[in-house]
Amino acid sequence: MSKSRETVLFALGVVLVALHVIDDSFLQPQPGTSAGDHLVSGLVPLALLALAAAAYPRLRGGRRGALALALGVLGIAAGLEAVHYAGTTGASGDDYTGLLAIPAGLLLLGLGVVTLWRTRRIDAGRARRYLRRSLLGGAGVLVFLYVVLPIGMSYVDTHTGRAAVPAAHLGVAYETVSLTTSDGLKLVGWYVPSRNGAAVIAFPGRKGPQAHTRMLARHGYGVLLFDRRVEGKSAGDPTSWGWGNEKDLKAAIAFLQHRADVDPDRIGGLGLSVGGEMMIQTAAETSALKAVAAEGAGMRSVREALDTPASIDTVLGTPFKAVETTAVAVFHDQAPPASLVDLVKKVAPRPLLLMYSGKGQGGEVQLNPEFYRAAGQPKALWKIPGAGHTGGIRAQPREYERRVVGFFDAALLR
Repeated sequence: MSKSRETVLFALGVVLVALHVIDDSFLQPQPGTSAGDHLVSGLVPLALLALAAAAYPRLRGGRRGALALALGVLGIAAGLEAVHYAGTTGASGDDYTGLLAIPAGLLLLGLGVVTLWRTRRIDAGRARRYLRRSLLGGAGVLVFLYVVLPIGMSYVDTHTGRAAVPAAHLGVAYETVSLTTSDGLKLVGWYVPSRNGAAVIAFPGRKGPQAHTRMLARHGYGVLLFDRRVEGKSAGDPTSWGWGNEKDLKAAIAFLQHRADVDPDRIGGLGLSVGGEMMIQTAAETSALKAVAAEGAGMRSVREALDTPASIDTVLGTPFKAVETTAVAVFHDQAPPASLVDLVKKVAPRPLLLMYSGKGQGGEVQLNPEFYRAAGQPKALWKIPGAGHTGGIRAQPREYERRVVGFFDAALLR
């Protein structure tokens, strides 16, 4: 293959990936958003793709191959959102250009492999060649693990959300309700009316908190659970990291404050995983949330990684988290939120219940004791025996109910 033909194939792959970026960011953005909401997430990738296309013919063979491999992986990552939505709700909108990004990524991967093979050096002795290739291969693995992989993961995290609305198994009567956020997004959820004048927001989604809703409703609490932005029937841009979900929770608080069956001074929150993280942030920003129970809160950016106790895992993981956080900030058009270790200090004097699993994920094992140390009184910490991530209600159902309901009884009813 001639170098000119190689350059044309590289440009073709880059153009197909760029076409999806343009379509996703500017031509067919998510419902409730506009092209102006995606200036950073659209223009930065396009600028980098253009720079790669311009630089490609000027690079040496090994660097051309490495660049094609890296962009091939990222092209496939860009197409995974289309696969996700096409498999759940059917292809629509920018999914078609997203599906094109996958063969474009495969083209770039194949081109990278062929280019590396064709341009390998064979003019030195065997031992020297193998040593050089081993060193370059090791460097390539590090670049993949600490640059390409976190960027690809962050793209998927900021472009996919749970699309289907689950069946309701709440065990009690409920209403379908809608909320409007401060940035104009419509969110859809279910509300179980209160029988004791208090209400709890169970977050996130309408699937994970259903068992918790049944538990709270048995004790007379009103419970609001809803699809956060871009999940289910709700509008907006997704991010599994929860950045921006504090606006969703503030809209939920405002909804409950205007319910005739709820005392505005008796609104609490029960957050699971990222929901726990966002409950802490929301309580730090508004006093309207009178009590917070957070299960499985952990690491949502490099800020928490820097607040994690030192260990070999922290040393190796922090550079990865730094690249991932930067990429999420670009793809989500938003700067990283403050560290939860700093935010949790602002929850007091409202009650805080922190729960976590000894077999948890996302830094919850290391960080929950740190959150507890930083928080003011009143506070409680429970390491749930035998539970997986957010699995406390299944692992210890009676003790979970005793602790959580007792916590809200003391905070909201007395």
